Amino acid sequence: MKLTREAGRRERLDAQALLLVAGLADLAVSTLGSAVGTVRGLLRRSDAAELAAQAEQDLVARGRLVLDRYTVVPPAHLEILAQQALARKSAGEE
Repeated sequence: MKLTREAGRRERLDAQALLLVAGLADLAVSTLGSAVGTVRGLLRRSDAAELAAQAEQDLVARGRLVLDRYTVVPPAHLEILAQQALARKSAGEE
C-alpha cells in the first residue's frame, strides 16, 4: 500500500513538473520580449514571494492549457465497454 501511495505521489509530481515546463515554454514563446522588463519590475517589489506563488499558479494553468490544446486523450477502453453493456442491458439484450 505504501508503494502505491508513493507511486501516485511521484506521478502527481511528474505531472506537476510537466505542467510547469509546458507553461514556461508557452510563456517564453509568446512573451519573450516583454518578460525581461516585467522581471526587472517584479524584483524591485516587496511582495515578491506572493507574486512568485501567483506566477507558479499561472504557469501551471498555462501548462494545463497547452497540454490540453496539443494532446488528445484516447477514450478509456473499460469505460466504453461499460457504456455498451449498459446500453445493451437497457435495450433488453442482456
